[in-house]
Amino acid sequence: MTHLQAGLSPETLEKAKVELKENPDTVHQDIQEVRDMIITRPDIGFLRTDDAFILRFLRARKFNHFEAFRLLAQYFEYRQQNLDMFKNLKATDPGIKQALKDGFPGVLTNLDRYGRKILILFAANWDQSRYTFVDILRAILLSLESMIEDPELQVNGFVLIIDWSNFTFKQASKLTPSMLRLAIEGLQDSFPARFGGIHFVNQPWYIHALYTVIRPFLKDKTRKRIFMHGNNLNSLHQLMHPEILPSELGGMMPPYDMGTWARTLLDHAYDEETEYCPESYSLSVKDLEKDLSPKTMKRSQSVVEPGVLKRPEKVKSEEENMQPLLSLD
Repeated sequence: MTHLQAGLSPETLEKAKVELKENPDTVHQDIQEVRDMIITRPDIGFLRTDDAFILRFLRARKFNHFEAFRLLAQYFEYRQQNLDMFKNLKATDPGIKQALKDGFPGVLTNLDRYGRKILILFAANWDQSRYTFVDILRAILLSLESMIEDPELQVNGFVLIIDWSNFTFKQASKLTPSMLRLAIEGLQDSFPARFGGIHFVNQPWYIHALYTVIRPFLKDKTRKRIFMHGNNLNSLHQLMHPEILPSELGGMMPPYDMGTWARTLLDHAYDEETEYCPESYSLSVKDLEKDLSPKTMKRSQSVVEPGVLKRPEKVKSEEENMQPLLSLD
C-alpha cells in the first residue's frame, strides 16, 4: 500500500482493487500517465496536478487513463467557461450560504450499506426570492469539493435522493433546459465523483416532463442509475435501508435538520447575518433562463419543447416509473 492509499480501510482497499482496478504497485505510474497528457491541452489551465488530486480522477474513471484525463480536462474547462460561477466559491458567499441553510444539499450522517455518502434535496425548500438555481448548484459543487477530499468517498461514491413533495409548478418553471444542462455538465461530465444512484420521490408530472427534456444529455450509465419512485417509498427502501433515512423519507431517523451540513461548512459564520446581493454574482441568470435554441441544443424530436411543460395524456404508474432494481457498484 502506498501513502496515497493510507486513508482507505482494508475493505475499501479491496474494493478499489476489484472494482476500480487500482494497483498499489502501479498507482504512481498511472498518475504520471495522466499528467503526461496535460501537454496535449494547452488551451486549458490545469491549476492543480499533484498526485492526490489526479488520483481522484483515476478512481472516478476506473483507472482508464484516457477517460481520467478527459474528466480532468473537463473539470478545469468547465471552470474556465463559467468563471463567474466559481468566483467566491465559499460557504460564506451570500447566495451559497442561503442555499446551504435551506438544505441544498442535505448530507446524512450515516453511510449506506456500500459506504456511500447520502445527499438529500428537499426541492420545495428552494426560496426563489432569496437565491437562484445557480446558487444551489454552486452550494452542491462546493459541498462535493469538501467531501471528495475523503479517499473513502472517492472509491465508494455518493447517492442522491431528491424529494419533490410540495414542489410547485411555478418553482419548476424556473428549471429551464439551459440551467439543467449547466448542472449536468458540472456534475456528470466535469466532477470526479461516483454517483451510485439518483432517487426521485414524490415527483409530480411536470418533473417527468423536465426529465424528458434533459434525458438526451445523460450518459447511459447515469440513466440506468436514476430511479423514479413516485410516492412508493417501499421501492426506495429496497435500495436504501430505512434505518438510516430521516422520517420525511419513511425512515426511522428523526426529521432532517436542514442546517446540519451548513453548520459543518460555515461553523461560527452560520449565525452571522449576510445580505444577498445579486450584483455580486455576474453570471447572467437571465441568459440561463432563456431556452436553448435548436442550434445549441441537439435533441430528439420526441423531447418536450424547452420551456414548455405539457401534462402527459397518461401518467405512468409508480411501478412503471421505477427503473429496474439494478445492482449498483
